[in-house]
Amino acid sequence: MKRRSLALLLAAALVFSLAGCGNGTDATEGTAAGTQALTAGAETEEATEAAGGYTAGTYTGTSTGMNGDVTVEVTFDEDSITAITVTNQSETYGIGQGLDTTPVEALPQQMLAGQTVNVDSVTGATITSAAIKAAVTDCVEQAGGDASAMPEYHLESDVPETVEADVIVVGAGAAGLSAAITAAEGGADVVVIEKQGVTGGSTARSGGKILAAGTQWQEAQDQEDNPDLMYEYLMSFSNGLIDEDLLRMFCDDSAENLNWLADLGVQVQDVEPIHSSLTPWRVHNTLGGGGQTSGHGGQITVPLTKTAEGLGVNIIYNTSGTELVTDENGAVTGVVAETADGKTVTLQGGAVVLATGGYASNPEMMARYSAFLPDNSYTSVPKGNVGDGLTMAAAVGAQVFDSEGLQLVYVSYTCGVGINEESGLIVSAAGERVVDEWTYQSHVAEALRLAESPIAYYIATANDPNPTVQYGMTLDSTVQASSVEELAGLLNMDPEVLTATVDRYNELCAAGEDEDFGKPAEYMVPVEGDTYYAIAMNPGSSATFGGLCINENSQVLDTEDQPIDGLYAAGEVAFTGLFGTEYPCCGMAIGSAVYFGRIAGTNAAALATGAADAE
Repeated sequence: MKRRSLALLLAAALVFSLAGCGNGTDATEGTAAGTQALTAGAETEEATEAAGGYTAGTYTGTSTGMNGDVTVEVTFDEDSITAITVTNQSETYGIGQGLDTTPVEALPQQMLAGQTVNVDSVTGATITSAAIKAAVTDCVEQAGGDASAMPEYHLESDVPETVEADVIVVGAGAAGLSAAITAAEGGADVVVIEKQGVTGGSTARSGGKILAAGTQWQEAQDQEDNPDLMYEYLMSFSNGLIDEDLLRMFCDDSAENLNWLADLGVQVQDVEPIHSSLTPWRVHNTLGGGGQTSGHGGQITVPLTKTAEGLGVNIIYNTSGTELVTDENGAVTGVVAETADGKTVTLQGGAVVLATGGYASNPEMMARYSAFLPDNSYTSVPKGNVGDGLTMAAAVGAQVFDSEGLQLVYVSYTCGVGINEESGLIVSAAGERVVDEWTYQSHVAEALRLAESPIAYYIATANDPNPTVQYGMTLDSTVQASSVEELAGLLNMDPEVLTATVDRYNELCAAGEDEDFGKPAEYMVPVEGDTYYAIAMNPGSSATFGGLCINENSQVLDTEDQPIDGLYAAGEVAFTGLFGTEYPCCGMAIGSAVYFGRIAGTNAAALATGAADAE
């Protein structure tokens, strides 16, 4: 008897496979504070009376959030709500909770102010927002009120039409926050605009991993490492696309970069391997992280946010950059932006840092990957990652590189095969073996990408030793057959091709040596049995490569390789030169985003304040 897969497992598989590593870019979940005013509709008093008539007391309500139950306690007198408290929740740190702008903290205040459950959801944190609103609604009904009769209560922007600052940062993810902090430390007046309602971006959704070499945490776990070894490893993925100088800088300063984060309150828990076949271990987990888990990136972005706020950085939420402003000489001096309620804002300054993230949520920009990445493929990045920074910069002459690579995995959406290190036979949509399956998941994905395979299949029999595979073979969705030929027919493959692939694989297993792809003999388990299974592995993307071209000062280059005055970039919007076509390991995106964000902020502040030559 087969078991049906749970929706929770499906969600976990998706998130673990993509967001476990994560990238270091920009927008995720939130609602505005400080730059927006709370206002209710004109008929608030009448609507409150219609909804009220409560039975005084304290009531408890529970609803399902992103990571489990969200429980609230709501206290009423006969005419009004007097207190709302979230008493239990496990929402994602830095997205659902942890900041003044996250829904656990922000929504109860808004509901009290408006005496209503009909408040705006936190942009990017809609699941947590919906859970809180549903739980409070339940309490209203228990107290005898009518939630449907309550007024609407909206956030209205109080951002002026013109904002002046020395440095303008677009995007408040790992790169943007790092740039804002170093710019403020350099004496600049800094304003950040963020498309979503809270800071964090893709980093907040990630596993919170940071790549570094020669660190105190490695030493504590007896891992001998140095920047040279890290540089050599990363350069092995170049394919002629990595800028040796940029990568050398990052590797040489990676330990100091991590120390900088730790000094700001980022808690580094331990180090782990990129893949169990690779040493030394140099992927640094933040608090609570480890393995292919997600939602720990807030351990990075929350301390960065609080540091920026403490330095006086003005963060304007729910506001998107639309256009760069230039002077008569072509230097970038500002940004035209638009608030969520349609208001145009002009931000004028001495320098601009773009940290807007990648474009994985932009179907048009992702169309060039259609040979292996279907339109409906999964991505773990925020919906706001649509390439805004690329579009704005290209309009003022910036050089944009359209890389053929991206952070890619192939994973089962039902049982999670592909997340860990399952090492059985994986075939392309054509039924061919294309890779040593016991390698890092992005390397497996790269081989399937090169084969232009829009799906992959893990071919298994009852003797497969992997628990996730064993579970996958029990699911109704897993295709099964009594022979390889029958299985091929069910998968729309040429039976001769799949049969030849399985026969060759079993031949290599019997010989004890993988002459085709070099998989270690101990992981060569033959595909033999009475029933054959095909677990579908679908492609999903996260970080995009390429983008703006920058120099060692994080200055954006034009099409003639010359810096554009006043324009800097860091993070996923400017990954050109830092990646080949394959994602080499967890922590590279966040680590490099922080590092070049710091450089961008330092140099932007120096230019804008006239303190030094930014060149």
